This record gives sequence, structure tokens and C-alpha cells, in this order.
Amino acid sequence: MKKPLKLIEEGEKENIEFKEILKRDLHLKKDIKNSLASQMKFRILNGNGCAIYLIGVKDNGEIRGLNESEFRETIEVLEKVSNDINCSLDEVEKYENKEGFFGQIKISSKSDNMEHIIVGTAGHVDHGKSSLIGSLVTGEADDGAGKNRVYFDVQPHEIERGLSADLSYGVYGFEKDGSPIRLRNPLNSQERSEIVSKAIKAVSFVDTVGHEPWLRTTIRGIVGQKLDYGLLVIAADDGVTHVTKEHLGILLAMDLPIIVAITKTDLVSEEKVNKCLEETVRLLKKVGKVPYKLECNEDIKTVIENGLNTLIPVIKTSAVTLKNLDLLDKLFYSLSSPKKKTEKPFRMYIDRIYNVDGVGRVVSGTVLDGEIFEGDTVLLGPDRRGDYHEVGVKSIEMHHHRVSEASAGEIIGVSIKGADDVEIKRGMTLCSKELEPKTVREFVADVTVLNHPTKINKGYEPVIHLETISEAAEFEEIKDDYLTAGETAEVRLKFKFNSYYVFKGQKFIFREGESKGIGKVKKIIN
Repeated sequence: MKKPLKLIEEGEKENIEFKEILKRDLHLKKDIKNSLASQMKFRILNGNGCAIYLIGVKDNGEIRGLNESEFRETIEVLEKVSNDINCSLDEVEKYENKEGFFGQIKISSKSDNMEHIIVGTAGHVDHGKSSLIGSLVTGEADDGAGKNRVYFDVQPHEIERGLSADLSYGVYGFEKDGSPIRLRNPLNSQERSEIVSKAIKAVSFVDTVGHEPWLRTTIRGIVGQKLDYGLLVIAADDGVTHVTKEHLGILLAMDLPIIVAITKTDLVSEEKVNKCLEETVRLLKKVGKVPYKLECNEDIKTVIENGLNTLIPVIKTSAVTLKNLDLLDKLFYSLSSPKKKTEKPFRMYIDRIYNVDGVGRVVSGTVLDGEIFEGDTVLLGPDRRGDYHEVGVKSIEMHHHRVSEASAGEIIGVSIKGADDVEIKRGMTLCSKELEPKTVREFVADVTVLNHPTKINKGYEPVIHLETISEAAEFEEIKDDYLTAGETAEVRLKFKFNSYYVFKGQKFIFREGESKGIGKVKKIIN
């Protein structure tokens, strides 16, 4: 490595980052930590798998200096951030001058464990979601007639060939130096398996539906998976539609960081593209978000440093000409997953159930918390009677790749034994016995009405979308007697037909016709 004074003289660039001081109580807070992690990924991308951090140094290159305690604390914060993104502090060099201590740290990507982010796509039908994702994961241009779109329909015959967890459109990955690992044929399960086995980072795209009558399926895709980011697609030839606004509202309700891609820019004039961009900017500002046009690597740096909770990147793309898809690659590589292995007990809500020849009963979903290992004994339930059943974990797969364990945020399929007599349905849970899960029919939540034409009174029965649960629930009690659009109140709710595993702090969306709202579980009744 170059000596620190030489690097300081050259200034911040590519994979060089100056940090004056980092503090545990500030920089390890969730949003700030995620922003630091994404910034580190961006520096590592530009350094082909390696970044150099100069600590005790101001942004302008002036050596501020640290005392012994501050130096150790700054190193500790960098170490925690790097661990979250599967990187390590390889070299730490400490120097001293009259101002105090300063240091030079080399941070590199690890190659043993894979980082995984999950992106939910949303947008109006025919706005080019599937074609855009198809071009991203294959690197191939679309033919303008949806050639790449056919790759990402869920194929029933794939399920019959083996254990599958294909909740998503597709997956692609990145090597240590940030180079994309793309799929020649996304329908080839062996290729997808290789992504999981070779990549240091994988990006999965979760399917949502653009047809307005199937909004329930879209909500399921966004609420039912543990998504890290939302990708809102808007076609340049059609612009912002009422479905665009609906899907944006769902993404915002789930507190997801959002990326906006304006697609089909090859079909219309630059004037039309800019008109769509202006519409998009107005829409985002209307909901209190700050849009930021993404046009070069420097823009990615700005977004990463400020965080996607502050700025919403907006990028003009084309699946036909591959316009700006390289920028999307760099952005996805730079983004970090806020999820990591936790000390929390394992839990996963079931999204799909299969009977696979030669394998048996298979359930798939996204791990919500904790870790699961091949050979574990876990609980499955609650069933219609409210009971939980002990089942064994025969095997685990992720994108057709057999794994021995999985952790929070990963989309998996689990082959289970001991559940032959159990009726398994979407919305049930696989979880650790340590949780001692309750069977819940009634709960109290803080509810906000986003849209409703009249008053919501006691007895109102919308459909609740909570994790993978989708069921009608009755508003049994409303603290202020009734609710109207824009109001928030404490509400007691009761599922109409079945009991589920529900716990304090969970967010949900409710919908009935054109009416919709959001809620957060406050208290469990029974």
C-alpha cells in the first residue's frame, strides 16, 4: 500500500475514503450503519475488491488526529460495518503526529460467505418490469417484443424436477471485484445454483403483478417477503399511472428504500422521456421523497453516501439498448443488506407448499429471523385447531443449490418430515421451539387509514396482509369510535376464519375495494 500521507495528498477517489471519527452510539444506528455499509461496498467495487480507509482525517485531507480511545472506537465501528457486508479489515496501520493518531486500513471482500439482497419489483402492467430484470440477469438485450420476459414466469415443471424456492423472477451475482455473474439461461436451475455457490453477492428479484385486478398478489409479493429494496418501474411511453401511484404507496407503507427505473426510453423521443421524468419527480416530491437522477458513477456515490432513505435514485433505462444497465449493476453491488445473522430464534412464514417426487413435503418462504440448519427440529403451525407440530428439516435449498444452513433474509425451500398428516397452508409458520409461539386470533394495532370514502366503524372487515397471511379481519373496537382517511387510532382486530402466529411490532397492510391502510401490531390478545 502507498504510505498514508501520499494517499491523503491525492485526496478521496475511487477506493479511497477519509473518515474523521466514527462513534458507536451514532454510526451503528440502523440507517447510518446501512449507509456506511453501502458506501464501503461502493469503494470496494471501485477498488476491484479492496478499499483503503484513512481515519483521523477530515474530508478536505486535513489530519484531525484521534486519541487512543477514539482510534479504537473508530476501528471497532469499521469492523462491525465490514462484517455486515461480508468484508474484513485485512491491514490496520497506526501513525502519530502532533495532532494525535491517524490510521490506514485495508478492507477486502471475503469469498467464503455470500451476501444476499432481495429486490421487489413493482409497476403498471406492460411497463417493462420483466424485460428489464431479464436484461439485468442475462446481460442480453431484449428484442422489443418481450423475449427476456418469458424467462421469469414460474414454471410448474421446475418444481416437479426438484426442491425449489423460486419465489423470485431471477437471480444474478457479483464476483469479488464487482464483476456481474450473469445467467445464460435463467430457466436452467444448475446455473442459478452456481450463482449461489460462486458469487460473493447475489441479487434476487421478487415477482409482483402489474394488472390492477391482481393487486392482492402484488401486496403478497411486497408484504410477504423480507425485501431489502423496492424497484418501481415506469414506462417512458405511458408515464405515471394510477397503478404506479398504488404500487408506490405499498412500497412506502412497508418502509422500503426505493429505486425508480424509467423504462422503454428507446421507444420515444428524449422530450417524451424527460416529460415522464418530470412526472416522476413531481410524484415523489408529493409523497415527501427527494428524487435524484442517476447518470454516472459519481451519482451512485452521492446516493450511497446520503442513503436511499434520504434520496430516491431515478434512472433512465432501456432493456433493448441496455442503456444505463451498467449503472444499475454498480448500484445493486454497492447496496448492502440491512439483514444479517442474528441471535434471534428462527422463524419463517410459509409462502408456498409443494409435494415433490422423491423429496416429499416442501415449504418455501423468506427467513424472517435467525438461522435454520439441516437436521434441525422446528415447529410448524398453527393448524386449523391452533396446534403446532414438531417437524424435521431434511434439506434446505436456495435457488436450486443445496445448503446446510440459511439465515435471515434468504429465500429458501425446506424439505420437512413428520408433517404427513398436517394440512399446510400459506400464512403458517416454521419456527424455533425456543419461541414458544402463541396461536393468535385477536390483537391490538395502531392503524392509519390511507384511503376510504366514508367513516370506518366497528364491524369493518378488510383483508389483512401480514407477512404471507392474507385473511379478512374484523375491526372489533376502535378507540375513537370511527376512523376516516388520514387518521390514526388504536384498533382491536380479529381474524375472521383462522388463527395465526402474530407478534408485537409486525407491520401490515389492509385493503377492501378502493380502501386501504397500514397498521402495526401493538398487543396480542389471544
